[in-house]
Amino acid sequence: MEMKNERDAYVITVPAEEIVIREGEVCPVMYKILNGRAEMYTGYGTENEVLLAILKEGQCFGEFGLLAKKPALYTVVAYSELMLFKVDEDKMYDFVRENPSSVLQIMRSMAKTMTIMQHQITQLGSELDEKNKATKRMMDRNKELLEKYLLGMNENMEE
Repeated sequence: MEMKNERDAYVITVPAEEIVIREGEVCPVMYKILNGRAEMYTGYGTENEVLLAILKEGQCFGEFGLLAKKPALYTVVAYSELMLFKVDEDKMYDFVRENPSSVLQIMRSMAKTMTIMQHQITQLGSELDEKNKATKRMMDRNKELLEKYLLGMNENMEE
């Protein structure tokens, strides 16, 4: 990522394919896309990778890290060269004052992310339930076979 100049100290350029925010890392900065497109993933680079969104000019990301100071819930990768406006805690008040329409977009983005995460949690819960049921069936079958085996041994010993 490179800075433009001192006057534009909060405007940065990110080359295509570079990771801007990495899932699991604390990044107390929010970005607004001034130019270009980015991809938002969960599980980026793993077999569980899911594309959550394609972000375009005017959209924001990283708001969770800025507001909550918690690890990122997703990874954002530059799809094309990006020009981003970087908003840190010191710049947040000015950003909100100068970009009131972005506040609603930020809230919608956070709500959408929470909805997606809730869906994933529900899906994982269902998968765990299915695996637990299969494990229980297998254990019950093994117990049944063991009981038959032990019963057979007892009968052979009595003879």
